[in-house]
Amino acid sequence: MVAADPWVQALLRDYPGHPYKKWQGAHWRLLSLVELGLTEGDDRIFGAVDPVLKWLLNPRRQTPRISGRYRQCASMDGNGLLVCCRLGMARRLRVRRLAEVLLRSQWPDGGWNCDVDPDARHSSFHETLAPIWGLVEYHRSTADGRARRAARRAGELLLEHHLFRRTSNGDPIHPEWLHIHWPHYWHYDFFHGLRAIAMLDLLTDTRADDAMGLLMERGRDGGTWRADGRRYWSSDTEVVDWGNAEPIVTAAAQAIAQ
Repeated sequence: MVAADPWVQALLRDYPGHPYKKWQGAHWRLLSLVELGLTEGDDRIFGAVDPVLKWLLNPRRQTPRISGRYRQCASMDGNGLLVCCRLGMARRLRVRRLAEVLLRSQWPDGGWNCDVDPDARHSSFHETLAPIWGLVEYHRSTADGRARRAARRAGELLLEHHLFRRTSNGDPIHPEWLHIHWPHYWHYDFFHGLRAIAMLDLLTDTRADDAMGLLMERGRDGGTWRADGRRYWSSDTEVVDWGNAEPIVTAAAQAIAQ
């Protein structure tokens, strides 16, 4: 965390504008802070959590149900749930309501999707990643078995695809999923898929082997890893200059590879 201190200080500055303002709002900053290891809140932190929860749970944030499926932007709820659980807020009423939103809106195949196309019947990996993390942390804090079962169902969806492959022909679903991104915010790749599977204690499943092989290939001399994927946004929209995020990515990769 010593190397990350300047990032932490930058992320703790004022939280202006809408919580979802990309990539400067409280939603994104809090996510980055808990990724950096923050586990305790103060007035600044809880003052930032409050508008995030108000936004996420606002009745006007409608979730349409089309063709029998809730079209939930579940990465938002999953990230919010993760943050609150890491900050010791899992048993608060609003946080419990956030978990209920995810449990209610899970699709039959185990994931989530916000696509309003009535013909969309396959979950989005982008929308499924954060709910896994959030629900796992919620289960760890509350022992809610429903959260654990929902997270495992979502993990099974990732494993069915070996974390990045099409079930039809085994090809990569998207070439960018073969690279490491930091921060990813809500974008999926094999690396963050592996982190989710690790949280579910499923790394020994042989269907994760291809992704583990990719992780080893991405390792550098000296046992380090760094972000090597393209950025999905301009760096001048971020509060922090992450560079290749080598210290954070290395710590996360080592936690998987050990």
